[in-house]
Amino acid sequence: MSDLSGADLSAVVKAYDVRGVVPEQLNEDLALLFGAAFVETTGAEAIVTGHDMRSSSPGLAAAFARGAAGQGADVTEIGLCSTDELYFASGTLGLAGAMFTASHNPARYNGIKMCRPGAAPIGQDTGLREIRALVERWAAGEGLPEPRRPEGSVVRRDMLEEYASHLLSLVDLSGIRPLRIVVDAGNGMSGLTAPAVLGKVPVEIVPLYFELDGTFPHHEANPLNPANIVDLQNAVRENAADLGLAFDGDADRCFVVDERGEAVTPSAVTALIAVRLLAEHPGSTVLHNLITSRTVPEVVREHGGTPIRTRVGHSFIKAEMNRTNAVFGGEHSAHYYFRDFYNADTGMLAALHVIAALGSQPEALSGLMRRYQRMPASGEINSTVRDTQSTLAAVREHFSARPGVTTDDLDGLTVSAPTWWFNLRPSNTEPLLRLNVEATESSTLNRIRDEVLTLVRA
Repeated sequence: MSDLSGADLSAVVKAYDVRGVVPEQLNEDLALLFGAAFVETTGAEAIVTGHDMRSSSPGLAAAFARGAAGQGADVTEIGLCSTDELYFASGTLGLAGAMFTASHNPARYNGIKMCRPGAAPIGQDTGLREIRALVERWAAGEGLPEPRRPEGSVVRRDMLEEYASHLLSLVDLSGIRPLRIVVDAGNGMSGLTAPAVLGKVPVEIVPLYFELDGTFPHHEANPLNPANIVDLQNAVRENAADLGLAFDGDADRCFVVDERGEAVTPSAVTALIAVRLLAEHPGSTVLHNLITSRTVPEVVREHGGTPIRTRVGHSFIKAEMNRTNAVFGGEHSAHYYFRDFYNADTGMLAALHVIAALGSQPEALSGLMRRYQRMPASGEINSTVRDTQSTLAAVREHFSARPGVTTDDLDGLTVSAPTWWFNLRPSNTEPLLRLNVEATESSTLNRIRDEVLTLVRA
């Protein structure tokens, strides 16, 4: 084992996962310790692991498995998979799980997303802090503890077809009209999962970048950046397609482009899926994080559901899904959570719902989505600041004295008025403030956006 005494885990252990540059910040020796600490913290007697297509992922996953097996846990390796396939495996097998991926980050990064049995999330407040503390102790030279059980086994199991069958059982696509769909896998894991799932749907698929390649030769696998969906937008127009879909690197998020090549906001997708699931489960609860459009709770109420506003972040939303028995939850970042999928996020299931909604009626996607895109929005605007808390305080003071304005601190600072609102929240990892603004009119949106940015960037 290499010398790990100087390992800086503060740069690697994030709010919800482990992520860093390979091998400088994350290597196989550290992965082995994380595997052992994962078993020690969760008490798991058996776990499941999976990994994405990055060149470092198989070695990191194997090292983690050795660490877990060394502490007495049996390991089921499902190999190449999307993050939502790993969640499916955790849910259906009832095992704690670990996925090796850096999601949308550049090729030199990798990471570990961990969960308890049933895909229950592990974050800073649900075990990740304890896992980090153990790894730091062992890396400093204390050495691994004596295992409580004999060394565990390591076996391989392919679950792709089971995953695909489960998703397809949740959405009725039998009566949809013919559709042409461009799918941009971004050389990520949907290059494996999209053929397995969408290949069984009665639609024509036009594939973009389905070759698994962790160097991302065409564009970064981060569709939240508009530059990374340009190829998809062009392909939709060139092929006269009805719909475009883009997945991030580990395929747990799905982004949608309409027949004109225009991006559909994740808030509108959240509202659309909420309507479909409320029709199946009347009166249910639907979660939305506080940065989604105000249209989302309006639509949920209009269709007899109960909207609940949450903090940003998958660990918060999954915990709230469990607490409220919500049927569905959506985030502005295109994470979509389903009760029928172990309360976990899955981009592929969201894609199936969009396909079903579009194919079950004659209207083009742009027309269908117009009812769910009611207010202009700024998108997320990042600003580097010296002191996030003092900046937030200054913005609060500036706006709070105005008549009809309310503020809350659920996640950062949210300021609301009858015709506009904005949220300003600190990054978990950088000295940034993230601004989102929405208003009934574009002129109001621009005015409030500029007013906040003037304060933030002063």
